[in-house]
Amino acid sequence: MKKSLIIAVTVLAVCLQISAASAGEPVATAHPGEKLFTQQCAVCHPQGGNIINPQKTLSKKILAANTIKTEEDIIKIMRKGAPGMSKFDTAAISDEDAKLIAGYILKTFK
Repeated sequence: MKKSLIIAVTVLAVCLQISAASAGEPVATAHPGEKLFTQQCAVCHPQGGNIINPQKTLSKKILAANTIKTEEDIIKIMRKGAPGMSKFDTAAISDEDAKLIAGYILKTFK
């Protein structure tokens, strides 16, 4: 069900971008980590939330309260995992992709 919802939201976003482009409106450029976040993280962190532990969202305030302030801090959590969170080693998410995802998180979830 969650994957179906993510697919539906993604299709809707694409349709809206196509509609905006065909109407002559500028289309916002997505962050390069957005697609990777959607593929790898959004199932458990929809819109920056947290379905396992709702008190530990990806908002800057919550991340900072848990001493997570940089891309490197986020990547460290991705690599080691956390309570209720799987580890994502370099076979699952490359270093380059992990950096893009971390940058997207810091830029997007205020």
